[in-house]
Parts: sequence; C-alpha cells; structure tokens
Amino acid sequence: MCESESDPPVEERVGDALRDADQTIATAESCTGGLIGSLVTDVPGSSDYFDRSVVTYSYDAKLEELAVPREFLDEEGAVSESVARAMARGVRDTAGVDWGVSTTGIAGPDGGSDQKPVGTVFIGVAFAGEWGAGESGATVERYELDGTRTEIKSQIARRALSDLFAAVDERR
Repeated sequence: MCESESDPPVEERVGDALRDADQTIATAESCTGGLIGSLVTDVPGSSDYFDRSVVTYSYDAKLEELAVPREFLDEEGAVSESVARAMARGVRDTAGVDWGVSTTGIAGPDGGSDQKPVGTVFIGVAFAGEWGAGESGATVERYELDGTRTEIKSQIARRALSDLFAAVDERR
C-alpha cells in the first residue's frame, strides 16, 4: 500500500476504518516491542477501537500469553508463518476483539540466516467473524525489509497497520 504525501498516516486511517465498522483490535508484538500499540494510541480517540498490545518477545511469553503451540516454536522458530498466525489468533481470542495483528521477525543487526536474513518479518492479521458464520480466519505475509534496527522496526509497524487497514477495508 502506497501512501501519498496528502494521505493521513496509516494509524489514523486504520482508526477511522475501525470506528466506521464498529470493530476493535489488539496486537501481539515481538520484534516491534509495542511500537504498533504506540502508533495506534498516538491517535486521539483510539480507546474507541484499541484494546491492548501484548509484547511477547520470548518463546515463553508467546507460549504463556498467546498459547502459541510449542511445536511451532520448536520446529520452525519464532520467526515463522505458523507462529505469526498463532500469535494473531491468540491475541484476537484472548482479548475478545474483532481483529488481532501480530509481528515476529529479525530486526537486526544480528540474528539473520540465509533462510531468514535480517529484516525478515511475518505479519499476521486475524479476524473474528460471528459464531457459526465461518468467517473467522487469519492471513500472514512475509516481508524482507532493509535499514537499521530502528528503521526496520518502524517499517514493520507501519506495514502491519497497512495490512490491517487493507483487511478491514476489504470487509466494509
């Protein structure tokens, strides 16, 4: 999603979309360390739609706070599609909100590998539909971003909000 100079920041567009849809969000953040929650709550009135941000940096935190299956963490590591999906679903369901957003990645400058270089991130977006409607689900996107640790974290947070905005907008 491209932002033009005249567009409001993505956190404002997300807020407007959620407020219009009368929906709520919670975030499960690893590599972003609470930055998404910070961006969302920079917007006046965000208490209308923002419930919580859970920072689950360690394996134990992901397991204990979000019920991410131990097998996913053991077999694939924290930076994986399955963990991002479980995190997004976990925060959506434990918070009882309409949308769960998750981030898990490698912000650097160390920790990368050939398969998962520094800048690799998985962003999960989970939606809770009405019971029995079969509309609940989660999507995960993988991105590889460049920059310093701080720049990568900022890009991840804004990309997560852009992914959420696109998902909310698609359901309006």
